[in-house]
Amino acid sequence: MLELDKEIKKYLDYCKYQKKLSAKTVKAYSIDLLQFLRNLTTTDYMSKSGLTGYITYIHKTFSPKTAKRKLASVKAFYNHLEFEETIAYNPVKKIKTKFREPQTLPRTIPLKDIERILAAAYMSVDHTKNVSGTKVAQRNIAIIELLFATGLRVSELCSLKAEDVNLDDGSIRIMGKGSKERILQIGNLEVLTALRQYKDAYLPLINETGFFFINRLRLRLAEQSVRLLIRSLCNQAGISLHITPHMFRHSFATLLLEEDVDIRYIQHMLGHSSIQTTQIYYDKQVFM
Repeated sequence: MLELDKEIKKYLDYCKYQKKLSAKTVKAYSIDLLQFLRNLTTTDYMSKSGLTGYITYIHKTFSPKTAKRKLASVKAFYNHLEFEETIAYNPVKKIKTKFREPQTLPRTIPLKDIERILAAAYMSVDHTKNVSGTKVAQRNIAIIELLFATGLRVSELCSLKAEDVNLDDGSIRIMGKGSKERILQIGNLEVLTALRQYKDAYLPLINETGFFFINRLRLRLAEQSVRLLIRSLCNQAGISLHITPHMFRHSFATLLLEEDVDIRYIQHMLGHSSIQTTQIYYDKQVFM
């Protein structure tokens, strides 16, 4: 019988030096496999009872998501042993198990809080005492208006190029996940006004950098800057709820569903490759 602890060590070295996996991934494999070794209910690691006993243990001990990952680590290890012909057959292939992960519904922002965030952004224009501060405030207004009006991912917003935003016809070209391009149309006049005021204030820098949203260092706006902006506006508005840029996306989609907008259109707006991803917003309405 093989010494399983030594085989695990050899496998981890293989992952590190031959597969060139990240240190974080190798560490996760190490934790999962050593845990597997410690909690086998029998010394025979090829037996069905030993493997099913471990699966029962992780089902009882961990969340479905974590248990699923831990079993995947064990399966990858046994597949490697089979590939290297260290074992004659792979006992894990005969074991079937299901993990019922609870559905995580999107977290949205109460409409009254969105209104308070926007109000705080617009008020900051009046409170600034110099031209530079006014320009930053105009940029911040444009960011918040655009997030809520389009459901953009924060990475998509920060990656917008100057030529992607056409304020003459109100269209925005977005390069989404998997390099999939989509065109969104902005019909809200307040949003268009905010974008035009921002563009007028930053036009020289926009032309210089090629990006639509610019930071204080005359560079492309960073995603973290948007998160910090939202946190700052929440503080100004007295909102204790932890709000992220992605929650604007969820709120946008939920609002469209409440207005009976076709789910296929929402799928296009959000840039989802599968309708099932968009369906979760409908499920949220059903569950509430």
